[in-house]
Amino acid sequence: MASNTINQGFILILVLIFACFQIAISGDADIISDFIVPPNVTKVDGKLFTFTALRSLVGAKPPTSFTASKVSMAEFPALNGQSVSYAFLQYPAGTLNPPHTHPRSAELLFLVDGCLEVGFVDTANKLFTQTLEAGDMFVFPKGLVHYQYNNDPKNLAVAVSSFGSASAGTVSIPSTLFTTGVDSGILAKAFKTDVATIEKIKAGFA
Repeated sequence: MASNTINQGFILILVLIFACFQIAISGDADIISDFIVPPNVTKVDGKLFTFTALRSLVGAKPPTSFTASKVSMAEFPALNGQSVSYAFLQYPAGTLNPPHTHPRSAELLFLVDGCLEVGFVDTANKLFTQTLEAGDMFVFPKGLVHYQYNNDPKNLAVAVSSFGSASAGTVSIPSTLFTTGVDSGILAKAFKTDVATIEKIKAGFA
């Protein structure tokens, strides 16, 4: 009996250690240098740490559809190992940033101008929504499905989002389901509808 209790305790300890290990490696890896120099860079100076691609947005005409200008490790290699990235978001009147997730980071959104309806769904399927005004901030917890919608019929909304990862990743729910080749029969069963309806939705994304 005592041996069985010891074995159960040992197994419990292993499970806890494994869980802690999984939590520890779920974010960006720690680096053991001040920064990481990209392989193709031979001269390290201030230019390495400067990102200028957003200059084209200054004074530019507003877009006609939702636009996300990302500043992640893919666009700005100096972010590698720094556990931070950004996105500049523009929402013309009546546009939506469709439901999506960021698997490797929470998102902290700062609304610069306009208004937004935002929301996320937790793992208990509870929806949390809020109407944001310029100057407000809203956090979308890591990995949870969320969206933003500009329901103003006339005015642009502008926001800046920060992420606790150099590569937060984005999984668009509509695109993932309807543009990646998931079998229409499977989707029809999942959404409790017919294949013809699923095919019509897929055609809308083509």
